[in-house]
Amino acid sequence: MNSKDLEISERVQLCYDFINGSCLKSNWPISIRIPMYIFMICTILMTVAGNLAVIISISHFKQLHSPTNYLILSMATVDLLLGSFVMPYSMVRSVENCWYFGELFCKVHTSVDIMLSTASIFHLSFISIDRYYAVCDPLRYKSKINFCIILLMIFISWTIPAIFAFGMVFLELNLKGAEVYFYNHINCFGGCFVFFTETSGVVASMISFFIPGFVMLCIYGKIYVIARRQARSIKDATNQFQFHSRLGEKQHRSRSRERKAAKTLGIVMGVFLICWSPFFICTVTDPFLNYALPPILIDALVWFGYLNSTFNPMVYAFFYMWFRKALRMIMFGKVFYSDSSRTKLFSE
Repeated sequence: MNSKDLEISERVQLCYDFINGSCLKSNWPISIRIPMYIFMICTILMTVAGNLAVIISISHFKQLHSPTNYLILSMATVDLLLGSFVMPYSMVRSVENCWYFGELFCKVHTSVDIMLSTASIFHLSFISIDRYYAVCDPLRYKSKINFCIILLMIFISWTIPAIFAFGMVFLELNLKGAEVYFYNHINCFGGCFVFFTETSGVVASMISFFIPGFVMLCIYGKIYVIARRQARSIKDATNQFQFHSRLGEKQHRSRSRERKAAKTLGIVMGVFLICWSPFFICTVTDPFLNYALPPILIDALVWFGYLNSTFNPMVYAFFYMWFRKALRMIMFGKVFYSDSSRTKLFSE
């Protein structure tokens, strides 16, 4: 081996030395890799801590046991699982550009990743339906959205994404028609890639993102129009007939709370769409561009999507006074006091 070959071999590192077909390891210097690890570890810790606080708050305080909050509880569980069981392994893959956890676990990891991302938007879709009846048809809300309906929504939000994700990955439906290209040009030992053909990329993105996202936008658009109309009518009625009516004030407070919940969850939906739309747009377009998009861009967009799970508890903390109060009680250990579960976090 001459000096030139030796220099090349030292510069090019493999995920698994002395194995033919090994993937190339990232050659980023320590000055880049350490900040990447710090950023990703902080993101993971914030995701886990924030969503765990949401789960404890809704589970512990009886005043928060409502249909909408049960859906939020289930969605926070999705985000917690993403931060606990998906993001740590994705972190190693992103920084090292290698997968050290085996081929079978790669398929499990990819399936769980797709499942949880899809489950998030399914939850948001059902939350938009819940908010539609709460704001637009409040008289029939409790009869339309009862505990059994909420359980059915949660069941669908978990099972359909699980069947879709695990079926697609383990049956290799995402490779259908491009197996030769994938195994000859993409696949390598020590890699874990999410690969889609033109057809599978379009189908997966439509099911996981574009169709439910479009439906949510339409529903929240209608909620916004009706909520503004209700706000004007309530204001007029309060000024004319109910200025000194305690019942009227209570109804006004209840309607205002429903509209604020719809607005807050609409912002949660907007954050989701902003975080995940770049990744799904690239997923659809990349196969038609003959996979010209650099892998580092796709990986960065995946992490931008992961940030959605980090931002959700921040939105609750910013808009919901009850969450801030519950968070303070959790941080100071007051949830361990007797009868703390009956604490009034907001006025009825």
